[in-house]
Amino acid sequence: MKKTINILSITLLLSTLFAGELKLGSSIPLAEIKMMDISGKLISLNDVKMENGLLVNFSCNTCPWVHAWQDRYNSLAEESNKNKIGFITVNPNTLIRDRGEGLSDMREFAKKYDHDFLYALDKEAKLAKAFGATKTPHIYLFNGKGKLVYRGAIDDNARKPKKVKNKYLFNAIKAVAKGKNIDLAETKALGCAIKFAKK
Repeated sequence: MKKTINILSITLLLSTLFAGELKLGSSIPLAEIKMMDISGKLISLNDVKMENGLLVNFSCNTCPWVHAWQDRYNSLAEESNKNKIGFITVNPNTLIRDRGEGLSDMREFAKKYDHDFLYALDKEAKLAKAFGATKTPHIYLFNGKGKLVYRGAIDDNARKPKKVKNKYLFNAIKAVAKGKNIDLAETKALGCAIKFAKK
């Protein structure tokens, strides 16, 4: 009997650990955990969330995909704030904190691209793991009730912004602000694999 219970417990634990990416309709995970922003302030996702929702962007400093989308970050933050949706970028690259992904590197990166939004350190990548995020960038948009309504990519052309045909995230932001359903709620996140620290 005890052996059966132990096997069941292990199975449940493994299914939780490897459940994969956060499902649509899920609530914001670890919303109360405080993270250090490049401003030196401790913030949580609950602190950032606004009336119409929250946009969480797992990003970094060293990924070419992130660099390609940089010209859209500020406009996305502006669009989010205009529509009363909180915006935060989170750096989960724990394995290479000493190789371009530390807090001081984040400050320099934000200054270089003239960022005007929160950029926080996911110190032990707890947030990324809870979300099931795998890439940088990797987008998660929650509505005013804190439910996940969009996940995936920013748009369909990182390298050539003038050739973008589908502005997935811009469209999702506008739909959420108006209380409408999102036409395309899931897209494939394109980017560099998150560098999780080895156990």
